[in-house]
Amino acid sequence: MSAVRHVLVLPDRDAAEETAEALRDRFGIADEPLLVRDALAGEDDAEDAQWLVVVEDPERRLDPVKLDQFVGEWDGWLEGP
Repeated sequence: MSAVRHVLVLPDRDAAEETAEALRDRFGIADEPLLVRDALAGEDDAEDAQWLVVVEDPERRLDPVKLDQFVGEWDGWLEGP
């Protein structure tokens, strides 16, 4: 069974950083999540950037529904597969 990569989409960098920190506390994630700036197509302004928090789940133990509810606390969502 291959690992799963969960991509959480957040509205800004602060929300992404807070989410990454809270992931470790709430879900017991050992590895540091990857934060990635995702500029919207055609936009150069940093204000128009979303941030992604990428979580590797090699044992497939994270529940996508719970992750989506969790990231919703920061006005974000779990990107579909």
